[in-house]
Amino acid sequence: MKMLLKNINHIETMNEEREIIKKGYIYVEDGIIKNVGTDNPPPCDNSYDMQDYVVLPGFVNTHHHLYQSLFRNVKEVTSSKLFDWLVYLYEKWKNIDNEAVYISALTALYEMMLTGVTTSTDMLYLHPKGRENFIDSEIDAALRTGIRFHPARGFMTLSKKDGGLPPDSVVQKMDDILEDIDRLINKYHDPKKYSMLRIAIAPCSPFSVTKESMEETVDLSNKYGVLLHTHLAETRDEEEFCIQKFGKRPVDYMEEIGWLNDKAWFAHLVWLSESDIDKLKKNDCGMAHCPLSNMRLGSGIAPVKNMYDKKIRIGIAVDGSASNDSGNFIQEIRTTLMLQRVKNGADALTPRDVLYMATMGGAKVLRMDDYIGSIEPGKSADIIGLKMDKLGFAGGLSDPATAVVMCDAGRVDFSMINGKIRIKDSKIVNENIDKIIEKQNSISERLLNS
Repeated sequence: MKMLLKNINHIETMNEEREIIKKGYIYVEDGIIKNVGTDNPPPCDNSYDMQDYVVLPGFVNTHHHLYQSLFRNVKEVTSSKLFDWLVYLYEKWKNIDNEAVYISALTALYEMMLTGVTTSTDMLYLHPKGRENFIDSEIDAALRTGIRFHPARGFMTLSKKDGGLPPDSVVQKMDDILEDIDRLINKYHDPKKYSMLRIAIAPCSPFSVTKESMEETVDLSNKYGVLLHTHLAETRDEEEFCIQKFGKRPVDYMEEIGWLNDKAWFAHLVWLSESDIDKLKKNDCGMAHCPLSNMRLGSGIAPVKNMYDKKIRIGIAVDGSASNDSGNFIQEIRTTLMLQRVKNGADALTPRDVLYMATMGGAKVLRMDDYIGSIEPGKSADIIGLKMDKLGFAGGLSDPATAVVMCDAGRVDFSMINGKIRIKDSKIVNENIDKIIEKQNSISERLLNS
């Protein structure tokens, strides 16, 4: 299929030269960008006029728990820190089923898509006893949305009775975990360039997974050639747990068990020393920065500026909606900028720095930067557009792309994923969102009252 996006007011390419194109076009064939320029676009019967638009590469969300969209704004834990928040919600989460996983994934993915996300990962670590194929259910939802998806098969093996936090009903035996990871990778994982679906391995955290389980996942990653993901250094409580349990701070513990490697990316990374940052850089580890979740739970401010200056791979993430209460990716981009300025001054990061993290940065974290993250020939046609004639942009058009960060951008007006238009005029194409919302609210009420 051929398509021409024409008369584009402003293209922010995010290519290696960070090229900006005014009054340009993007020509797409079979889901791939074939040409980007300003003069003499190729003839094409199928065109889309974008005269008032700023166009960017689609955003890449590097950490999420999609099922948590069922548990936003739970009144009992709106002011709780991480460990207390987890202990309360585990008792609600343990009752989820495949229908809940599917509907919550639809809800969370569409919410992110409406704020510019075209690629997302998800860490699904909750697998209550007697229930199976949760990853399959969220993959079914992702296929329906058309998003580029990189789910991580999470798990927990350290229950409360063994010194962890989760109840026994949601931890699994390692043999069962290994069997399911093997099944998922063989059934779904597509390592080829332009892949729409890949699988990663994601033990949940140092305080919910045994040391032996963490070590086994490194071998699995090498065996299958897939990425590794976990939470790390999120709170002071986690640091104290690791010192008491393992005799080491979180990053040093990861180093001991072989997790500091170029296949690994970590969510949060708030409580880091200079030595920790140097180790992450030396081993080419990635970071999923979750600013609003870190603020909401009072976890702290991650040293993003320091890590960015050292050229560590950094992507931005919304995290689960139970610790954020929103899936608005544009808010995360803006908050990344503002929070670093609170800590490091007004020149800590520029609007284009955080746009880079949201696009090429996230692509590098997920090791997909050979085909997503920028607008240039040979890349997948994952493209978003925002109209500049909105009230929130009025008076802010001296630099249209940075207006997306600095002003109230709201939703995107256009989204193309793999060459297919998924959002048009700020609405999801061919979807009844009202029915999804109604079902989501019904399931959420049932689970919260269980």
